[in-house]
Amino acid sequence: MKRTLLVAVKMMMSLGLVFAVTHTLAANAIATEPESKAIPTELQQKYAGKIIFSKTAKTIEAYQPAELVQAFELNSAKNLYFNAVLDKPLTAYLQQLAPELPAEELNKIGNYQFTFSVDGAVVYTENLNPAAGLYNEKAANKILMKPFFSEANEDSWGRFLWMRFMHLGGEKALTEGKHQLKMEIRPYVKTAEIKVGDIIAAGEVSVQVVKLQATEQQIAIQTIQASHDWVISKDTYNKDLIRAMNKKIAEKDFKDISSVVVIKDGALLMEEYFNGSERSSLHDPRSVGKSFAATMLGIAISEGFIQSEQQTLSEFYPLKNYHNYSAQKANVSLKDLMTMTSGFAGNDSDTASPGNEENMYPTEDWVKFTLDLPMQNPTSSAKKWSYFTAGVVVLGDVLQKTVPQGLEAYADKKLFAPLGITKYQWQYTPQKVANTAGGIRLRALDFAKYGQLYKNGGRWGKQQIIPAQWVKASLAKQTARTEQKDSGHYGYLFWNDTIQSGQQSFEVAYASGNGGNKIFIFKDIPVVIVITAKAYNKKYAHPQVAQMISDYILPAILH
Repeated sequence: MKRTLLVAVKMMMSLGLVFAVTHTLAANAIATEPESKAIPTELQQKYAGKIIFSKTAKTIEAYQPAELVQAFELNSAKNLYFNAVLDKPLTAYLQQLAPELPAEELNKIGNYQFTFSVDGAVVYTENLNPAAGLYNEKAANKILMKPFFSEANEDSWGRFLWMRFMHLGGEKALTEGKHQLKMEIRPYVKTAEIKVGDIIAAGEVSVQVVKLQATEQQIAIQTIQASHDWVISKDTYNKDLIRAMNKKIAEKDFKDISSVVVIKDGALLMEEYFNGSERSSLHDPRSVGKSFAATMLGIAISEGFIQSEQQTLSEFYPLKNYHNYSAQKANVSLKDLMTMTSGFAGNDSDTASPGNEENMYPTEDWVKFTLDLPMQNPTSSAKKWSYFTAGVVVLGDVLQKTVPQGLEAYADKKLFAPLGITKYQWQYTPQKVANTAGGIRLRALDFAKYGQLYKNGGRWGKQQIIPAQWVKASLAKQTARTEQKDSGHYGYLFWNDTIQSGQQSFEVAYASGNGGNKIFIFKDIPVVIVITAKAYNKKYAHPQVAQMISDYILPAILH
């Protein structure tokens, strides 16, 4: 399940987007330069036009010398804040760039520009999205303080700015050794063209980069202990490749990986744990849990509690009692919600979308939030793919209303118990319904059972848990992912892609969640792979897993 920080990963897919929060702007601001009423302190005057770095978040006057940072060790330092001390509030600088525009308009089209340089060479420049930051902060504040990283992980665009800098040049520039990191801030406005002002604050900090060195214990293939859940495979694989992968995980080239499990021909071939994880650990794979909603819907249909996936929302809810009623909304089917083609004005990749999941989480009733939404295009019958978490919450609610004893008890009886899964945790919606947005935690070996169940066509042992035709439909290419550059496909809450490894291509369906969490179910080879990770909201989360699969795991087990 993706919470406030989860939106970061999606928005980082586009460099023009920054993690913005919509706020009410002060009305009818006049086009005169705002003046701060606060009298600058001696320290504010001393640091005017400078950026200082600190280990804590305080006012300039409250910092003790030991809290200010002149140098830090990358990957070891737990907190780093920047404090930019300005001569004027941001809005005043924006008005110098476009004096013909009122302050309210300037704050809609302008913000800070950040430039990061390493050892004198510019590495990354970003115009912060105009929606980032409150109006009153821009109009009155002369001190800009944000975390680049911190133990508290507070929600801040500063953290995401640092992530993008590191991903888009910083990691490459900050090689092992000592470096000088310089940061400059300028104002900018985007009218017919982008106008950028002079530097309004700048500062430097020394960065020490120490390359982690993996130990033999971290690199070594982990011995698979006896398990009553799995037959242990006697097949061989290229252990040198897996040792190389383990080394990259230990040295943080692949970051935040917690487990890798490989099932081949229905037997446990590989079981590796990292970063404090172990066999008994429950993993939080976020939206991997969405796939479980499709699973339970298929079982409920097979048992007659729901007629079919073609049933519409109007058969389960009095939609005229909700906002924005339309015939189009009434005709949204359960299948539409599973394939992310419902047509609701909900797009988790768009911060301005009314149905973005981050707008849902603070509300008291997530189902009502969803059903109150307008449709994207009420006059169009075209079904366009758009990732829409709130719609999956509605699927969970439909199940809750229709199956015996509710979704949680039904899932335990019909899915988890037959698979021998006894250790798991649900998260819940505000109405105490098992959260199908992505709130199920299992052991890595149990996620592998779930993947193998689909590989088996829904059969486990002698029991047909999921109808075979439902499994086939779930993993099929139900719709093209038109919003994404990779032009893959989507099934019933499962993704569908082709993975290239060497000269070979492999079609795979998979459950996927924020942080790099995956359950891969390969079509033409007898393989299921589970990777769990905690790289939540990190741009590298999914690409690094793709590299692990293509360059290490598949070559190791197939060649």
